[in-house]
Amino acid sequence: MRTKLYAIIAATALVAPAFGENIVLTADSCRTLAVANNESLRKASNNTRRAELDKEIAFTAYLPDFSATAAAMYMVEDADMMGTKLSMKGTYLAGVSLTQPLYAGGRIRAANRLGKIGMESAKESERKERMQVIADADNAYWSYVAVLKKVDLLESYALQMDTLFAQTEKSVNAEMATSNDLLRIETKRSEIAYQLQKAKNGAELCRLALCSVTGLDFGTGILPADSEISVAMPGSLTDDISQRPELVLLQKQIEAREEQVKMARADILPTVGLSAGYLYLGNIKMKGVFDAGNGVMAPFTNTMNDGYTTALATVSIPIFHWGEGRKKVKQARIDVDNARLEMEENSRLMKIEVRQAIQNVTDSHNMISTAELGMRQADENLRVMRRKYDVQMCTLTDLLDAQSQWQQARSNYIEAQSQFKIYESEYYRVTGQLDL
Repeated sequence: MRTKLYAIIAATALVAPAFGENIVLTADSCRTLAVANNESLRKASNNTRRAELDKEIAFTAYLPDFSATAAAMYMVEDADMMGTKLSMKGTYLAGVSLTQPLYAGGRIRAANRLGKIGMESAKESERKERMQVIADADNAYWSYVAVLKKVDLLESYALQMDTLFAQTEKSVNAEMATSNDLLRIETKRSEIAYQLQKAKNGAELCRLALCSVTGLDFGTGILPADSEISVAMPGSLTDDISQRPELVLLQKQIEAREEQVKMARADILPTVGLSAGYLYLGNIKMKGVFDAGNGVMAPFTNTMNDGYTTALATVSIPIFHWGEGRKKVKQARIDVDNARLEMEENSRLMKIEVRQAIQNVTDSHNMISTAELGMRQADENLRVMRRKYDVQMCTLTDLLDAQSQWQQARSNYIEAQSQFKIYESEYYRVTGQLDL
């Protein structure tokens, strides 16, 4: 999916953008926009709400079940019952019933605990997705800041070469320099122009990526508020992963598997239920004769309309089904063991990931100090070489090398700073601490 997205961005970058709106964004505002507009995060939020509804549905199993029934029947022919005609033309019945489970082998309680675990797992999944979205926003923002600073650097470098070209051109006219020197500077200017164009293309790609992450329109011009990258080493770097949502999800998986064992065990335990109801029968007609005495047989008719109250207690005891229930319990226990093994394995991998993140933060912070020292040395070297070149105490090659070193040193410093911010965000993500 990301490969496809980058392909779309790259194709879009080939067209010169016509920005409809320019906005200034900070790192925090990028995070806020990303969290508000990310589709995956919204789906995770929907899944959390769905899990909450599942928990509420599971709780209803504790409550009585009310139901109502109604039926009508028309029997074409009357039934003969020992000389009595039973007519059911237009007979009807209606009733209500209440069913209350008293004991279900622990199934209802286990189902409710599963519902709670599912809701907690959904919340952790949402938190995991939220942290990934924030980390992606940080990555996109600081990459954009870095490439814009490199564009500024190359423009400054190009300006230096333009100045040097103008000076050398005057020297050539005064026969104090050769046309070859001018040609070498022109070649360098072309190389810088090529690098500058690449940097601008990269800036456009980064802008589009940042628009994608934050949910902004691709025509939006973005101006980072952080013209300077502020770097501060975190107070303490711990390898504690207890807050990491991936670990919590693995723990919840074990809890869910344990409840599945109880669900499987419930299948081999008795169940007890109680039901009560009221049934009303109407329009049942009976016709026949009865002995009125003295040998006289008198006809009679009777219409039955009556109601009945019912109560029923049921006990269901599984007796034998070839050991199916016990085997299901054993399977569920194996699933619990596998879930524990999976957590142990992934815990080790997560600890390695955290150690690597700590190493990246530490190393990148040291790289900033090294790059800063190199930048100061390159600045001083360029200053000295310019003075020497002006009094013809060094060659053009020495000056061009000094300028190239100056540009490379500043580029290294920009990369070290931006990479530190990205590594810092990743460290907070893998330790479960990243948030707005």
